[in-house]
Amino acid sequence: MSIIVQKFGGTSVANPERIKAIAEKIAKFSSQGNQIVVVVSAMSGETNKLISLAEEMMSSPEPREMDIIVSTGEQVTSGLTALALINLGIKAKSYAGHQVKILTNKSHTKARIENIDSKIIKKDLKDGFVVVVAGFQGSDIEGNITTLGRGGSDTTAVALAASLKADECQIYTDVDGIYTTDPRVVPEARKLDSITFEEMLEMASLGSKVLQTRAVEFAGKYKVKLRVLSSFEATGDGTIITYEDKKNMENPIISGIAFIKDEAELSVLGVPDMPGIAYQILGPVADAKIDVDMIIQNIGQDGLTDFTFTVHKTDMTKTLDILNKKVKAHVKAREISGNNKIAKLSIVGVGMRSNVGVASKMFRTLAEEGINISTISTSEIKISVILEEKSLNKAVRSLHKAFNLADN
Repeated sequence: MSIIVQKFGGTSVANPERIKAIAEKIAKFSSQGNQIVVVVSAMSGETNKLISLAEEMMSSPEPREMDIIVSTGEQVTSGLTALALINLGIKAKSYAGHQVKILTNKSHTKARIENIDSKIIKKDLKDGFVVVVAGFQGSDIEGNITTLGRGGSDTTAVALAASLKADECQIYTDVDGIYTTDPRVVPEARKLDSITFEEMLEMASLGSKVLQTRAVEFAGKYKVKLRVLSSFEATGDGTIITYEDKKNMENPIISGIAFIKDEAELSVLGVPDMPGIAYQILGPVADAKIDVDMIIQNIGQDGLTDFTFTVHKTDMTKTLDILNKKVKAHVKAREISGNNKIAKLSIVGVGMRSNVGVASKMFRTLAEEGINISTISTSEIKISVILEEKSLNKAVRSLHKAFNLADN
């Protein structure tokens, strides 16, 4: 008898009709003799409605109260899903996160799971129940309700799968798997049968929105077998996320292309090329709780260097203000500039480890298309570049073709 954790996102449970449809899918798995734990998100759009209600009371709501409010969206869905299953003749119970003792730290609105006491769930499974758990939430050691941040239901599902030593964790979404790139940009993008945890982690952090980055990290750490499937298709194996297959390390070289359109590039030009200059520039930015992504420092010339980094587009104005007020005079910068008309494009693949010439092929392809690159960053299995936002779709299509990602 297999233990399977199934997670259904907001579009999968968007209304009563869809909840009834996923209940039929769950019932099918249960009737095959599997023990099923279901994790559900709030109905599509519901979390935004709850946030808006809170903001009508207070412009910057207290995080503790915000968690109490937004956690109700998933609780409603879990109860409705349990009712839909019971109506189909399936024994089912629903629980809020704190009821199944998902223990988190005290960081309201962005808590991290520390422990799960799975005794209640194990007992219910043994007694023949399908257990439906509200995703995205838990409680701290003092009993305060906490939430895990956007996409946190993925993390709930993976954490439960790890705690229960489940045979598989299935993530149901509005797509039928992981694709080589966004099919809306490249219609011939191919669904991957499998992808490694390393590759998926890079893809998730670089703009692929199918899975939450923290969920992939959790799955890799605890060796949870993870599969992405469509809620709306009756058949299909989706994409399995697994460990590196040594037999296939050299084929393909590139697994996918990810991109982000919502970044901005900041440059601090003509600063002294000396130890500690990076901290003097980025320290005030970090103090303002602004996340920095790519960081490039040019080779010094005549005692001066240029320093470039990227932030989320919504943080550009705030970052520029910090740089002009707290950094420019202090580090004697010649100029500070910002550009929010950029995009980050990345190619990802474990095959890069054993193949040379990947970077040159990427840069040659972009050059032949007349696409300029302003910043380059690399790791063992990825190459990321910053380019003009208007050139992004053209760049994705040309690289997808150059690396034969549409071929089986």
